[in-house]
Amino acid sequence: MSRTAVVPPTLLGTGRAQPAAGMARPARTTPPFGPAEQQRVREMLTYLATALPRFSSPAARLLALQCALRADHHGQIRLPHGFLRGMRLHGRAELWLELEHAGWLHRLSRRCSPVQAQLLDAAVLHQAPGRTARIRAAQWSLRPAPLAASPGLPCALRLTALALAAHSTAGAGGGELDALTRQCGQPPQQLEDLLDQLVRARLVTAWRHHHDSGEVRWELPAHSPPSEDAAREAGA
Repeated sequence: MSRTAVVPPTLLGTGRAQPAAGMARPARTTPPFGPAEQQRVREMLTYLATALPRFSSPAARLLALQCALRADHHGQIRLPHGFLRGMRLHGRAELWLELEHAGWLHRLSRRCSPVQAQLLDAAVLHQAPGRTARIRAAQWSLRPAPLAASPGLPCALRLTALALAAHSTAGAGGGELDALTRQCGQPPQQLEDLLDQLVRARLVTAWRHHHDSGEVRWELPAHSPPSEDAAREAGA
């Protein structure tokens, strides 16, 4: 294909380590989400910032993130309609067309359920670790604590909250303004407006643009995710 992007090195690998002979396999448990999922989402947002056209919509970027993380080792994707409803992306055929026109994927059928598609960027086929770990990252991105935005908020606001969550630790975060604008698909002025909306939604306590370094820094509240009233206020 004419447009490809490099997947960050930490998403690539040579395989899984096997337990030594004679060692008992530990019981399967589901550990809580942590830095590993956050890092994978951050790196995938960085990848998509170069793999997709700059004018790609926030909704298409959210969809592309789930496709990239949930694809199997052949690059094939199956997304149930119920899953897309949960993301408020069900019935949004224009988003799939947007990704198709970008040359990033191809829908195998437009009438089947679940929605099936094939990724066209070969770089995504060589991701590591395995699909289970990548799906965990995809799940984390749907409710990225501590910036878990309501699914009812506009996609631009949800993508911005996700980008900030991927760059946050210990109640605060920061990143280069240029990198954040590319990951969110927004010009600087629009990104700053979205940051103000996150403050009104009580997802962010405060933020500041350091013009000398080109960095944006933000602080996060210590309480639980905002109420539905706060979410509606931000989306107004």
